[in-house]
Amino acid sequence: MTPINTITFKQLRALAAVVKTGGISGSAEILGLTPPAVHTQLRVLEENFGCALVNRTRAGSFEATPAGNALLEAYETSLSALGKAIGSIDAMKKGRAGRVVLGVVSTGKYFAPSIVAQLKRDYPDIEVVLQVGNRDRTISDLGSGKIDLAIMGRPPRQPEVTAYNIGDHPHILIANPAHPLVTGGKVDKADILRENFIMREPGSGTRILSMRFLDQLSEGQTFTFTEMESNESIKQAVIAGLGIALISAHTVIEELKSGRLAILRAAPLPIIRHWFVLHRADLTPDPAMQKVLDYIRGNGEALLAEGEISSLLAAG
Repeated sequence: MTPINTITFKQLRALAAVVKTGGISGSAEILGLTPPAVHTQLRVLEENFGCALVNRTRAGSFEATPAGNALLEAYETSLSALGKAIGSIDAMKKGRAGRVVLGVVSTGKYFAPSIVAQLKRDYPDIEVVLQVGNRDRTISDLGSGKIDLAIMGRPPRQPEVTAYNIGDHPHILIANPAHPLVTGGKVDKADILRENFIMREPGSGTRILSMRFLDQLSEGQTFTFTEMESNESIKQAVIAGLGIALISAHTVIEELKSGRLAILRAAPLPIIRHWFVLHRADLTPDPAMQKVLDYIRGNGEALLAEGEISSLLAAG
């Protein structure tokens, strides 16, 4: 077994850089070292483990071997743990009781800042850091320990989590108010399938739900869609008349109230999912994290503006 005290962060940084850039020269540039120095760090690391950590591809670049990937995963976890410790120590130096990193999927950015603001008012001794990303990034950061708590829709299978339902998460079909399908009755599925759909990028929970909805609706028929990288881009595209979109009701409250967007009535909409606050199952919340967790669990309906959304759905 490789003695752990033979492994250094310099060596691990070299490995990560070589895999990221695909070469020695590129990694040397971002590390501020000479290529021979990077090569030496990588060679010593491989000698310590007694196996190859990178392989050269047919294209000539370097990629991690299975052993290299395992080591890089441990390195990322270590960096996350150190970052969390540094943040906690900094919070202590400032006289705070703790530090909690709250990860939220992109769709939740419309209500997440108000959650953080209320937490800071009610618990000024706790530093709450908000991190917003798509579903894939949030799950990855949860697994590596970069975030303590996460708010998202469907909980992931990996990493294993402890999840708490905090409220409804309705998804609706939106269109420009002048769109021909915006009527008082139900819209036929054939009419829907003739429209161009505006969708989020792969890795987004909304994208996954939209594809499932269209696959069920189409029953093998083809449909067209345009990909956007944010909910804001989707809203602007629909307002401009470029298509229709299935989207979280939480993202379009202001546009529905102002009349810039309208709801299309069609079965089986709205699709009701749920919001969850969760943490890794192998993690025991510290006092600061427990306070934040309890607050979100106990105030879900108000934090998610469920009453306002219900009124908009009923009126729409």
